[in-house]
Amino acid sequence: MRNKRLFQALSVASAAALVLSGCGSSDSTSDSGLPKVEMMKELGAGEGQVNVVAWAGYVENGSTDPKVDWVTGFEKETGCKVNVKVGASSDDMVALMKTGEYDVVSASGDASLRLIYGGDVAPVNTDLVPNYADIFANLKMQPWNSVDGVAYGIPHGRGANLLAYRTDIVKPAPTSWGAVFDANSPYAGKITAYDSPIYIADAALYLMKTKPELGIKYPYALDQTQFDAAMELLKQQKPLISEYWGDYLKHVAGLKAGTTVLGTTWQVNINLAKGEGTKVEGIKPVEGATGWSDTWMISSKAKNPNCAYLWMNHIASPEANAGVAEWFGEAPSNAKSCELTADKNHCATFHASDDAYWTDVYYWNTATEKCLDGRTDVKCVPYSEWATAWSSLRNS
Repeated sequence: MRNKRLFQALSVASAAALVLSGCGSSDSTSDSGLPKVEMMKELGAGEGQVNVVAWAGYVENGSTDPKVDWVTGFEKETGCKVNVKVGASSDDMVALMKTGEYDVVSASGDASLRLIYGGDVAPVNTDLVPNYADIFANLKMQPWNSVDGVAYGIPHGRGANLLAYRTDIVKPAPTSWGAVFDANSPYAGKITAYDSPIYIADAALYLMKTKPELGIKYPYALDQTQFDAAMELLKQQKPLISEYWGDYLKHVAGLKAGTTVLGTTWQVNINLAKGEGTKVEGIKPVEGATGWSDTWMISSKAKNPNCAYLWMNHIASPEANAGVAEWFGEAPSNAKSCELTADKNHCATFHASDDAYWTDVYYWNTATEKCLDGRTDVKCVPYSEWATAWSSLRNS
């Protein structure tokens, strides 16, 4: 789920010079290995447009639903036309941003570090984004949206990857992720899982809680032994799987039809399925859950950097952030948004300000060879190898 829009013309050359430079060559990296990319110092006049890569449902201009529009007002106020390209996956978004044709992206945690270390995005000057002040503190300066104390984006929203189950079929009600990994499950052939290499972290999280001898401390920091254990668990799970889902609407349809009765879900899937009369619930199991916290990031090659900053400030505003969160089905990132949702229970449903709820939600992050759990005596398996292993599993 995640769409389009306009400000006024000016000298793009001078605006671009203000902002962004270089990326990624061996003679232009910092001591930490980061490509040297300049941060924007001050905001200038808008260039007349901003080119956005976003998840479907994140950029709505009223064309999907006339009542759902947080773009038209922005265009009128700023003169920045919003042109949107919907990204089909995190891998798709990374590839699109590498072209240099887009100014901003709504990156999930399994893409953000790849974009940062690839030199594809620039540090963000949060002083130029006034609405940043109202973002929930526990979403700021996190491992997936900052490096070495430098912000690389504006937090957008968040959600947990829940365990869905058909309440009229799955009995007793599950409490553990073990329900989707049990080789003797009575629901074999009707279990589903998220179709992405990042799902390896779900297996790692389960092992982190159930096999402490493996020493897993963070599901995105896996040495070879830990990674092999996670992949072995997923291989054992595969015969149970009816479908690996990427399209949330297909997952909702599967729950409704009963072809899927148990497996990974998002809260929005549960809400939609319930709205269609399906007897289903979604829980965060006793082991906790993986989750996602998306980040608006600016291209290191942005041709419209001023409009890009104006867009990032707008989409982080209480009004726009409330609109996106409610339409998409997630917790907003702006604390003031909770007062503005049409459903006054929205923030309670999505645990927006419930800090305790998020303590055992492990937001998607990009696995790197440098272990993200702080270990220095071993190398961790990087995301590229996660992708290869996932492809091999899916095609086996």
